[in-house]
Amino acid sequence: MLATILPVLLLMFGLWGPPKLWHTIRDMIQGPKKHHGYFSLEQATYSYAQYRSMALAEVNDMHRSYVKLSRTHKRIGYDLGYPAKLRRLEELTILNALVTLNIAHLALSERPGLAETNSGDLGRVRETLKHFVRDWSSEGAKERGTTLEPILDALCLVSPERRAGMRVLVPGAGLGRLVWEISQLGYDTTANELSSFMTLAFRFLLSPSTTQRAEQHTIYPYAYWFSHQRSSESLFRPVSFPDTVPRLGDRLHLVEGDFLTHSRNYDIIVTLFFIDTSLNVISTLEHIYELLLPGGTWINLGPLLWPGGAQARVELSLDEILQLAKMIGFEIEGEDGGTIEADALRTRSVRCEYTGDRHAMMKYMYDSEFWVARKPK
Repeated sequence: MLATILPVLLLMFGLWGPPKLWHTIRDMIQGPKKHHGYFSLEQATYSYAQYRSMALAEVNDMHRSYVKLSRTHKRIGYDLGYPAKLRRLEELTILNALVTLNIAHLALSERPGLAETNSGDLGRVRETLKHFVRDWSSEGAKERGTTLEPILDALCLVSPERRAGMRVLVPGAGLGRLVWEISQLGYDTTANELSSFMTLAFRFLLSPSTTQRAEQHTIYPYAYWFSHQRSSESLFRPVSFPDTVPRLGDRLHLVEGDFLTHSRNYDIIVTLFFIDTSLNVISTLEHIYELLLPGGTWINLGPLLWPGGAQARVELSLDEILQLAKMIGFEIEGEDGGTIEADALRTRSVRCEYTGDRHAMMKYMYDSEFWVARKPK
């Protein structure tokens, strides 16, 4: 009976049509699926699973745009190889989906009762693919080295004998390369990350079921972005990863969830491109101070790109951030006429590229600020 009258009802309410039909039917029978948070496990899993269909829908839009050209201009486009370029984009999107589907399958195998959602975020999946390049590929080594080197140099000042007994926390750890590098120095290191887009991709690298060897996976992370490209060859180039295979163990741990709910104490907290993601940076700095043991160290490197749309409760300048740190109780190395143990601890600006395409005509560059602060004993 329902099958007979449902099309009539849909026509009456103007809902019949391919874009809405099956979602509408499902919602009328089962109720709409729940909308989950932007960084939720449900949305991240759905986004990875639906990457192929979402990305190919954009390619179809590009095809439709092309065919609107006049016959003469379509011929010019054909002679330039533009239709073949769009077909190549389709092919590489399908190849990228081999990775994103495996990320989704791993998530579903580890969380079989995962709630359903119909909310996907193509942009965050694409950003994660570029983070694979930044964190875990040979191509990203230069960008990664410039960014991680100041932090690792500061941590190397601690003698190897002391490191094994020291706990380090990295909130906002992303795909985990910094955490892995710190653990390789001998520290007991914990990655903390809120975004399931990041943690699912990191687990994809950590799991022996999905990643067994170096350079196992290949993606085409820049293929979708036709702007600022010097050549199609550069646009469609492959990137293999990981350059080394990470594993959780005695010195490397992963804690998923909101940093502000974390409660264990640490000798060192490292924040890399993190504090400006805070909706309330005052709470974030207070919590860093709270989690540090007396005499503990906070190492920071990053810009101040506050969340848009007035989401942040306060949007502070660099001098206000440093003043806030001192108000909370931190002593910043070299401030107020104090001396520093080594040049590696000096407060300074570090020019950092961010998920850059080294062959493109445009790059994202930050004059990030590095500092080391202490909690008094």
